[in-house]
Amino acid sequence: MQIIKTSRDTLLRPLQIVSGIVERRHTLPILANILISKDGDMVSFLSTDIEVQITTRANIGGSSDVTATTVAARKLLDILRALPESGDVSVTLVNKRLTVQSGKSRFALQTLAAEEFPTVAQAEHYNASVTLPQKTLKHLFNMVHFSMAQQDIRYYLNGLLLVLDGNHVIAVATDGHRLAFCQVATEQTFARQEVIIPRKTILELQRLLEETDEPVQLDIANNQVKLVLGDIELISKLVEGKFPDFNRVIPKGYKNNFTLSRDGLLRSLQRAAIMTSDKFKGVRCIITPGSMKISSTNADQEEAVEELEIDYGGDSVDIGFNVTYLLDVLNNLKCDQINIALGDSNSSALISIPDNPDFKYVVMPMRI
Repeated sequence: MQIIKTSRDTLLRPLQIVSGIVERRHTLPILANILISKDGDMVSFLSTDIEVQITTRANIGGSSDVTATTVAARKLLDILRALPESGDVSVTLVNKRLTVQSGKSRFALQTLAAEEFPTVAQAEHYNASVTLPQKTLKHLFNMVHFSMAQQDIRYYLNGLLLVLDGNHVIAVATDGHRLAFCQVATEQTFARQEVIIPRKTILELQRLLEETDEPVQLDIANNQVKLVLGDIELISKLVEGKFPDFNRVIPKGYKNNFTLSRDGLLRSLQRAAIMTSDKFKGVRCIITPGSMKISSTNADQEEAVEELEIDYGGDSVDIGFNVTYLLDVLNNLKCDQINIALGDSNSSALISIPDNPDFKYVVMPMRI
């Protein structure tokens, strides 16, 4: 039975969309497969790792039959990538074997029954729904994603807090050492709602979301979030747990603050980072009226010193930071100038964008 007959690139796109979450090694071997379902001309591709599920549909059917099967995602993707770009591809299912043919190339793949494929059950009721341009949601995630924890025992930090509050959509991420906050205003109004979206889901959405004004609909249930963008649907379980109160973490009322070039600071820190070691990423910053001095040393007694002129007339502050945390935020921002606000050497620093209350980055000090 012919399932698909189309050009290589037409088939490659939906496969690339769904294969990103497929695990190579899983306790359930069938999860290394994708579910291909055909209903007339419409063919859907579905992948899941039990936590996240992605479905996409395309009008590329080769006949009017109804059928479904599962096949190894990576093998099928590798085959299609290796085939000539110009050729047509036909996919047929006979005796539980999926045959992929293009020109004089032919591949026969084993399949597993579609009935055995475990799909994520969709929530019956969603508490809130928000529609944003794809580029807006992508921006929101891009501004905070680098602060998410990785494999932290405080599992609620291994993800991103999404808050609907009034007419704002807020994203917050922290690993306990730094915190990133970003918000966007919408024309919709919401009752306050907080959910924690897993790290893997956020990284996958950053791959799928595009820099366009095309809408993405985000539906939130008690234990699940669903996003629909174009012909792609992503369903993800949520992380249970109580996220830290980010409003208490963000400093307010610091008197010592100054504005300087983001690029100038970034380049100085990149040079200073050369003298740090893999085990110790500390840089020392001495802020005095008119000057910011950055220095780093290592176990071999080597040293780097950088000095920046700043428009500053506040208290002298001698403070240390993990240079990686500073580089992460500076590399991610696109603005020309940044504002740094400081308390004392034992207080966290606040990095923001001048005249823009929508982004804040808090970084804890480090003993040097």
